[in-house]
Formats: sequence, structure tokens, C-alpha cells
Amino acid sequence: MKLMEGKRGVIFGVSNTHGIAYGIAKQLFEAGAEIAFTYAGEVMEKRVRPIAESMNAKIIMNCDVTKEDEVKAVFAQLEKVYGKIDFVVHAVAFANREDLTGEFINTSREGWDLALGVSSYSLVSLARNAKPIMNEGGSILALTYLGGEKVVANYNVMGVAKAALESSARYLAENLGKHGIRVNCISAGAVKTLAASGIDGFGKMLKAAVLKAPLKRNVTLEDVGKTGLYLLSDLSSGVTGEVIHVDCGCHCVYASQDEMALLGK
Repeated sequence: MKLMEGKRGVIFGVSNTHGIAYGIAKQLFEAGAEIAFTYAGEVMEKRVRPIAESMNAKIIMNCDVTKEDEVKAVFAQLEKVYGKIDFVVHAVAFANREDLTGEFINTSREGWDLALGVSSYSLVSLARNAKPIMNEGGSILALTYLGGEKVVANYNVMGVAKAALESSARYLAENLGKHGIRVNCISAGAVKTLAASGIDGFGKMLKAAVLKAPLKRNVTLEDVGKTGLYLLSDLSSGVTGEVIHVDCGCHCVYASQDEMALLGK
């Protein structure tokens, strides 16, 4: 019997086959899970539907996570088709491009509200709507990044949004724990994805991560996907309120020998 056989859930945020959400979906599907997919708008549907169909999805729905009625509609359909579900993956984030360049101090109120609404509050909304139809032992997983803990050049308001996401996950873990539902985050290292390409200087970030990381490489989609599988399966039945770093150890190093060597004497 496969690890996720008989398990059903939904992923918000798959956009292409090069993203972290896809890496998690692939691992879940190969482990026997039934996965529902959402997309935001017609353009994204063209990317998401082929992926969802390749994984035999019974539910493929439009959902703007900032609109409560659309979120409710997704979970109503999940209940209609599956009755109960076992997992939810939150892989949704957005900020205006101009807020991902220059200095954080110049973030507009509109840019702040947009980034935190889409990237952080949406987790609260998804958890609230998932709660009534989640089996005991269910798992909610959100994707974050080191920029939520430390300053990362050009991550700016998205770093603040990720910090809010991580804190929200801890509060949700406390709220939902009595119902047997776990809430965790994966803090993935720099991965060459479509979303990451919007961050100015991202190519340099990839190179810097290799210098700093103890494993001397960038993390892969498979690395992150396997950790996602662990957190969404019964293997992590005692784990909640955690932020697990999957970044080849980059987060734990202040200055590596390789970085020091570049500076010379």
C-alpha cells in the first residue's frame, strides 16, 4: 500500500511544472494521493489544467484566495466529491514587482495590503474553511522562505508577508490541534522557479546559496517535494507549528569557508 493511498486533498498555487507546489504535488500523486487543484483566472487555467489532468484530478476550479466566496465554493465542492479531506497545501504568494526592488521603506500601503492579503491572510481563510471537512490527523502545509526570518535583498514586503505567514501557521496550529489537525511550513531554499524570477538579482542569490550551504548545492524540487510528502502524511503525525528548512543547510550558516575565501586576507 502506498503512503498516501486513500488520502485526499487540495493544492492552491500550482502554476507550472517548475514550481515548488508542483514538486509537492508530484510526490503526493506518486504516493497514491487524490489531489484537487485550483487556479486563478483563465491564463493560469491553461497552465494548471494539463497538470491536474495528468494527475487524474476530479476537481479543477478557479479560486482567487482573496475572495471568501470563491474559497468557500472550492471547499463545498471538495465536500460534495470527497466528503472529508486529509490535506491542504497553501502555495500562494504575490507582491507588486515594484515592491520587490529598491528599498523596503518605500513600500506603499496598497502594496503592503496586497502582499499580506494574498500571501498571508489567505492561509487563515483556507484553514477556516478546511476545518469542518478535515479528517482527524489532517495536515495543512504552507510554503515560506528565509526572507521571513532574515533580511534578503529585494525580497522586501514579501519577507514581511512570509513572517506573517509563519506566525499565522503557529497560531492556527494551536487553534486546530484540538481537532487533530496539524499546520506546518516548509522554508524552501532558492529554487529556479517562475515566481522567483520576479525577484531582482535572483541569479546571484542562487550562486550565493551554493557558497553558504553546507551541502554545497541548491535545493531541488524533489528535495522540497519529499519533505512536503512527509509533512502531509502520517509520518509526521506528531509535528505541528513547525517551520522546516529545506535549503541544503543554508539557513544555519552565517559565513562559510567558501565565502571567507572570496574575501581574501
